[in-house]
Amino acid sequence: MYDIIIIGGGPAGLTAALYAGRADKSVLVIEKETFGGQITFSPMVENIPGFLKLTGNEFAEKLVEQVIEQGADVESCEVTGIIDGDVKTVVTDDGNFEGKAVIIATGAKHRRLGLPNEENLIGEGISFCAVCDGAFYKDQTVGVVGGGNSALQEALLLSELCEKVYVFQNLDYLTGEEKSAEQLRNKKNVEIMLGTVVDSYIGENSLEGVNVKSSDGEIKQVKLDGLFIAIGLIPQNEAFSSLIKLDDYGYADSGEDCLTKADGIFTAGDCRKKRIRQVTTAAADGAVAALAACDYIDKV
Repeated sequence: MYDIIIIGGGPAGLTAALYAGRADKSVLVIEKETFGGQITFSPMVENIPGFLKLTGNEFAEKLVEQVIEQGADVESCEVTGIIDGDVKTVVTDDGNFEGKAVIIATGAKHRRLGLPNEENLIGEGISFCAVCDGAFYKDQTVGVVGGGNSALQEALLLSELCEKVYVFQNLDYLTGEEKSAEQLRNKKNVEIMLGTVVDSYIGENSLEGVNVKSSDGEIKQVKLDGLFIAIGLIPQNEAFSSLIKLDDYGYADSGEDCLTKADGIFTAGDCRKKRIRQVTTAAADGAVAALAACDYIDKV
């Protein structure tokens, strides 16, 4: 029996474990893939307070070490559901775990293009966050895949840093806000390629460019130093949809207090609906959710 079970081992979940451990609660962190979450794909991180620069993997390792030092247990398995009650039963593909409170910090996955060698090139030229990685491509040539608000904001930010920015949009129009689209059209170093899809990647161990296909079937090679994929996020909340309220996009419909409609079940990080998704906001959620869970346990 644990005081708090945390589902997800990214910055939100690990920060929650840190705060819960320091509050003298017994903690279990369950992660189905890589401890550290999406941050591990970043080859260099320079926007975490207290660190001039470090790789995403280094940051994740420091977090895990810190959490274990506080006495938390960690398990690598996939959570398939939660049985609610006075005691919460977290069901996994490797057995069940019981806790007095649960924090859901499962994050959100960036949508991929699903092309060959894609996973190998993530962090080696393929990125998902211009705020995180844009500075590494200063005065270079990059591409942005997508035409929605996120893609337009990525492209606008990159246009201030890079020599050349290509925008690849599969539709014949941009779907983001017209004001942002107009700003992008007025950028002399931005080329918007409508009706165009990325057909394949060029480069084996690092990205060298892409082959793009136009709506008429013509394939063109575009040399790139980096590619930012901005075609949306997939929140990882499916297993909990019967317990917590989700918004129309599948995110946990929780406010800054990280509470859900289920007593003793909290949510934190990128799986929660929010405007800004950065490592610092995920960590902030983790702290809030952990302290809320501690208050819940102490009052029960």
